[in-house]
Order: sequence, then structure tokens, then C-alpha cells
Amino acid sequence: MKVLLSWVREFVDIDEPAEAIGRKLSLRGLPLEALEPMSDDALMDFEVTANRPDCMSVAGIAREIAVVYGLPFRAPHSAWPEAGASPSPAAAPPIRISIEAPDLCARYVGAVADVTIGPSPAWMADRLNACGVRPISNVVDITNYVLLELGQPMHAFDHARLAGPAIVVRRARAGETLRTLDGKPRALAADMLVIADAERASAIGGVMGGAESEVSASTRRIVFESAWFKPQSVRATSRALGLRTEASMRFERGADLTAPAVAMARACELLSQLGAGTAGPLLDVYPARHQPAVLFLAQPRVEGLLGMHVPDAEIVRILEALGFGVEPVPGGWSVVAPGWRVDMHRDVDLIEEIGRHHGFEHLPATFPGVQQAPAPSDPRIARDARARRVALAAGFSEAISFAFIEARHAEPFQGGEAPVALANPLSEKFAVMRPSLVPGLVGAVSHNRRHGRRDVQLFEIGTRFSARGETRAIGLAWTGLATPDHWSGGRRDVDFFDMKGVVEQLASLFDVEISARAPAEGSVAEAVLVPGRAAVLVSGDRSIGWLGQLQAAIGDAHDLPANDVVYVAECDLDALSAAVAPARMTTPLPRFPAAVRDIAMLVDESLSAATVRGTIRSKAPSTLVGVTEFDRYQGKGIPDGKVSLALRLTFQSLERTLTDSEVEAATTAVVDLLTSELGAVRR
Repeated sequence: MKVLLSWVREFVDIDEPAEAIGRKLSLRGLPLEALEPMSDDALMDFEVTANRPDCMSVAGIAREIAVVYGLPFRAPHSAWPEAGASPSPAAAPPIRISIEAPDLCARYVGAVADVTIGPSPAWMADRLNACGVRPISNVVDITNYVLLELGQPMHAFDHARLAGPAIVVRRARAGETLRTLDGKPRALAADMLVIADAERASAIGGVMGGAESEVSASTRRIVFESAWFKPQSVRATSRALGLRTEASMRFERGADLTAPAVAMARACELLSQLGAGTAGPLLDVYPARHQPAVLFLAQPRVEGLLGMHVPDAEIVRILEALGFGVEPVPGGWSVVAPGWRVDMHRDVDLIEEIGRHHGFEHLPATFPGVQQAPAPSDPRIARDARARRVALAAGFSEAISFAFIEARHAEPFQGGEAPVALANPLSEKFAVMRPSLVPGLVGAVSHNRRHGRRDVQLFEIGTRFSARGETRAIGLAWTGLATPDHWSGGRRDVDFFDMKGVVEQLASLFDVEISARAPAEGSVAEAVLVPGRAAVLVSGDRSIGWLGQLQAAIGDAHDLPANDVVYVAECDLDALSAAVAPARMTTPLPRFPAAVRDIAMLVDESLSAATVRGTIRSKAPSTLVGVTEFDRYQGKGIPDGKVSLALRLTFQSLERTLTDSEVEAATTAVVDLLTSELGAVRR
């Protein structure tokens, strides 16, 4: 909120420089964002939070300054009439005003005035310009001046362009349109409030006026409008039309129901002061009178909540200076909230005002006594911390990405499900909630690659969203070298098994055994990973996650270099922590030596090594204690569609040393099993 210091001084006699005022108000919850010195003046720009619409005006800021400095707050002109009073004898015939939507418009004040359109005086134009409002004409400038001074939006209609003449406050009709002051046609919905004449809509209530009834140089008679509109209605209309104005910004925060008549009286006074015209009586349509909020403030409650003692006299001074009515009652005070304090609902709201103006800097630096043991921490916090340690130990750096992403980046990771779309996204880049952590990580990898980093290892722990709910997961992305570059050599890029090893370390943290399977058709892994370099991770019958090489098309969508190979993985932390760990069995260290045999088998290239291992373990002799692959060859000398898979078999008994014949028989049994079950041939 931009205010001129000279304007503020019309409400409160303050001799302090703007810098000092800004420092003090910053401590009272109104931070000074900018200060622009001007000739014999200063323009102060305060940050106003959404719950303080009363400070969206010069008068509101001046009232805060008056409380801070203990000075009286006054109206800028002694002739300022009270709400509901007629500022002058009737000079123009009245206009009919009716409210057909009292649930959306609780008060409408109008006044007809004969006017002479011309430029505003320099002092008014200068103040409007300083606050970022372009001067247009004396009548229009008066409405903007009152808006800035009192925080109450106003509007002026050309009386001659109103049919009837009448003012009808109603909901829009089906198919109704209106060309607004910005020259754009607007299609109106049935839930939008309009200000109409006897025939058509002339303004969008609380948002913007219509071009057909705009005040122009030829206007000779106007209808001033000052009203109260329901905040939720204005907010919904403003968003639906994509039309945000100074008026809508104030109405949607909550306007003062007692202000329309006061603002109208001020506008009529300015009209006379500028010699721009003469106004008739105020026409105040007020279906249900304002009932101020009455709150009970218990005296012990103030110190109990703030943790510091505030004298009773100071409590009364602060509240009365802010405009509250304060009446002593047994045990505390009965407090009546002024109309402009729409944020007052409970006694804690009053206590916040007391603490704010007494000064939170006076709070004692002591810890309160512990009355009960703190609630136990969410076990997921410790679980996520353990997973984070595994990723950090593996050389990954933590990334934090947005929970909402572009729809095109989310689509491959949805697994055929509908996305969780935002109703009012900030832009197309934030249209849907992320179904996976991987898109954000791939975007971060791309950002690093564009800034010259070739070797990137990133992880993120966060929430994923789907129509079924939310789940916590850990995502990993890895590109570049598998091991740090070193003078001793041994450079190689990351491969599938490097990422698989990290995931296995993560599973071991939860004492869970996982196995890798080929992705099913239509699964996320099948959609985003390169065939043959992709795996779905399962524990028992429960899916834990997936890992593999990212498809080039997805990398291209994130602007990754064309030749980059990126391995990604995602594990469901909720599923991992819920998986049942197998019972731990201990066996004594073997006393007898092991025997090792190597075999090479020709198998179909479509068979995975995991399938071969599983087949062996399913019916292997009890003396087989280990199966590992140490070579895979496909090329010269190998038939098409086949691969040579070299396996190392380890045999051992806990009871005795195995003989060569027993080892050979067991090896033959394994070969026969692979031949009968998988059609393998021993080389």
C-alpha cells in the first residue's frame, strides 16, 4: 500500500521522518517495503497482509501510526458528515435503487449529482500519480481518491446512459455479456453479481464498471455508487474473468459494511470542494443493519497467552486507539469491534493486537515450564532420515523440487490414471500435482547439465499424488561417471547395476529382500524406461518401485543433451517400511571347504539372469549355496537369438567335505534342470 506522508498528516499530527515511521510500523506487522523521497514529501510503500484490509488505505495506515505514537486520530475535514446524513439539499432527482441479491450485496449507497467534467486540480492529480493511479477526470479521480484515502471502492455512472433510470443489484442472466471499461467483452455467469439499469448490466459488482455507462467529457449528470459486496463472490468473479482491479483486491479481502455511506459523503464533499458539481441526498439501501462483533476479553488471558504483563490501562489505550469500543466488565472487558476490523473473531485476535502494539520485542526471553511430555515424533520423519543417509552415503546430493509440474511431464508417470489437476494453477508449468518424483529430478539434472556439470547424482524424498491419495517416496537420478574421476584410471559411466546397488542398499536399511522383474505392459516403468534396462522392484507380492535407464524421449522433453544416459529409480517408502522383514536365521560358520564349478549355458536372449537364477534355486541340490553370473557373451560362434551365460556354482556342506563325484553330480543336476526347464544347452 503506497501512501504519501503529507496525506497521512491530514489524519494524524506526526513530525517523525518517514524512515523512523517505517521502522516502527515494521515492528508492528506492517513492513516498509520501499521508501521514495519526494520534494517536501515521501512515498512509503507498506506490505499489507491479506487479513488486514483496513490498512489498504491512507486512513488505515494513519490509524496505525497514531496508535504507535500515542497521538489522536482525526478525520481530515471537520465538515465530514456522519454515515447516512445528506451532505446537501437535493439538487437532482433521485434514482430508484433495488437490491435483488441481498446475500451478495448487503448495502448499496447512491447519490445523483449534476457535474461539470474537467481535469482534477494539481494536488489531487499529484497524489494519485504518486500512488500509481492515472488521473482521468475530476469525477473519476474523486472515486479513486476516496478508494485510496478510505479504502472503500466507488464508481460513477453516466446518468443519461442508464435506462429507467434505475440501479438494480442482481445476479447475471443466462448468456448476458458486458463490455468493461478496459474495452473487452465479458461473458457473465449466473453466479456473478452485476449492477444493472432497468434493461442491461452496467457493471460487474466489486470488479469493474461497464463501458456503456462510462463517464465521459459530455457527461452532465452522474450516479455515484458506494456499496458492500460479499468477498467470496467478488473473489470468484475476479478469478473466473481473469480481471483483478484495485476494487476487487479490497472487496475480496473483506470490506467495511459501515463505510459505503461515509465514503459517499466524502465523495460528495470533494465534488463540492473541487467545484465539479452538486450532489443530491444519499440513497442508502441497507436491508440488514450491521451488527458489530462483541468479544469478551479476560484480563488473565492476555498475560497467559502473550507471556508478558501488559498494564490494564495500556490494553484499553491500544484497543480504543484502534477504534474498538471497550467497556469494563467483571474479569475483563467487553470489546466491540469496529466495522473495518473484519478480522476480529475471537479473543485471541484482540490479544494479538495488544501484543503487536505493546511490542513483541518486550517478550521475556524465557522458556515456559513443561506441563506434559511432548507428543512422539511421526515415525516417518526418522524413516525418511535413514533413507536420506543411505542416498548421501552413496554420493547423491539432495534436491527439492515443486510438488506441481507440467501436465506433459506428468503424463508418462501416471500409469494410465487421471492426473490430480489444480483448479487454479499459477501457470501451465504448475498445472498438476506430481505423480512421481522423477520428473522433477530429471529437470534438475537438465539444469545442471546446461550449466556444465557432466556428473550428476541427485535424490529427493517427497510426496507423490494420485487419485488414490498421497504416498511418500525416494527418487534418484544418476548420469555421468559411476566413480569419482581419479588419476589411477578406471573411468566408466554409470550403468544399470550401479543404480540397482543403491536401491538394494536402501532395501537392506529396512531389512527387506527385494527382487527385480521385467516391467508389465502399461506400467510406469514400461512407459519411461529403456526396454532391457528396466526393472520393477517387488518384495513378496508387493510392488516397491522401479529402476532403469530413462527413455531418450523423456530426456528430450526436459532439454537433456541427446547423448546423455540417465539412470533413474523410485522406491515407495511407505511400502518399504510396511514390508514384512524375513525372519533372521543364524548358522554356524562353515567348518568344511567349498567347491566351485563354472558352467557356460546357451539360453534364449529374452531370458533374464534373474530367471535363470530362480530356476536353479527352485530345484537345486541342498549343497548349492551360491549362484553368480560372471560373463555374458553374444556374437561370433553363438547362434542368433541365443546368448552364452557363464555361471559360477558354489557347493558346500555343513557336515562334511564334499567329494568330487558329489560335486560333479550336483553340477550335472543343475545343467539338466536348465536344459529341461529353459531349453538351455551346455557349451
